Amino acid sequence: MLSVYKNKVLQGGSLSRAEAMQLLTADLQELCTAADQIRAYFCKEQVDLCCIINGKSGSCSENCRYCAQSAHYSGTSLQHELLSKETILQDALCRQREGIQRYSIVTSGRRLCKEEVEKLVQVYRQLSEQTTLSLCASCGLLDREDFLKLKAAGVTRYHNNLETSRSFFPSICTTHSYDDKMQTLHAAKQAGLELCCGGILGLGERWEDRIDLALELRTLEVLSIPINFLNPIPGTPLQAQPVMREEEILRAVAIFRFLHPRAFLRLAGGRSLMRDKGKRLLQSGANALISGDMLTTAGVNTASDLQMLKELGRQVVRV
Repeated sequence: MLSVYKNKVLQGGSLSRAEAMQLLTADLQELCTAADQIRAYFCKEQVDLCCIINGKSGSCSENCRYCAQSAHYSGTSLQHELLSKETILQDALCRQREGIQRYSIVTSGRRLCKEEVEKLVQVYRQLSEQTTLSLCASCGLLDREDFLKLKAAGVTRYHNNLETSRSFFPSICTTHSYDDKMQTLHAAKQAGLELCCGGILGLGERWEDRIDLALELRTLEVLSIPINFLNPIPGTPLQAQPVMREEEILRAVAIFRFLHPRAFLRLAGGRSLMRDKGKRLLQSGANALISGDMLTTAGVNTASDLQMLKELGRQVVRV
């Protein structure tokens, strides 16, 4: 069964939901090996290495149950307004010297107000002029007008995670909807931006939800898919949620590769919980990393990531 599905993908076919569900019972090592073969065939040894900066933090109006930045919960996170151009530029130049190729400003809240968007446009214009970084943005539920301004300032990709399946999403957030997110993603795409969209695994969802998320992303033709693994934060409703087992994480990433053979599967939040910091995942279909700290949790430093990629024979590229 596994070799049949692998060959179907290698020949340009797409697995159905029923076929993806059968991968849940495949031998784990064989599944990971097959996923890595698919990765190597379509993506070669290329790796997309990015980092993020917490451009605006805390006091968020949304009630995402996993997030320490939500004003609805007692989870502690830094609170600050939009960082200055100088602070962001200095950070970006530092990340560039470390070997980062892609840089994203992430802001808290449902969306930035129009005045904040204008400030951010000026920041991105400066980053375009003074760095060689590929630029991304993650600023909530913006509209097409905002996206056109960001694109003109040098942003090439917009990030907004669906987080989970459509059916499970109301268990995670009720202050905005799945359709709100889909509308934002379509607007970004219509404005000419690439999409970066994935989710968080380990929220209490079923395997069916994980596969449904992957299939939803396929309809959007997303080529950058951040895969986060819940790192429970004290003070949030999911603070007692069990951490995913490594075997479960490996299977999830491998299945995502079967369903997204050409995508950059980006290991994101929660990677630092793994004993090898994600090395086995890079041998199970993953081919992109968020390096450095996340928004409210510690990550893996870039020097360590570059050494790991060197050991695996991978090449960091600008895409």
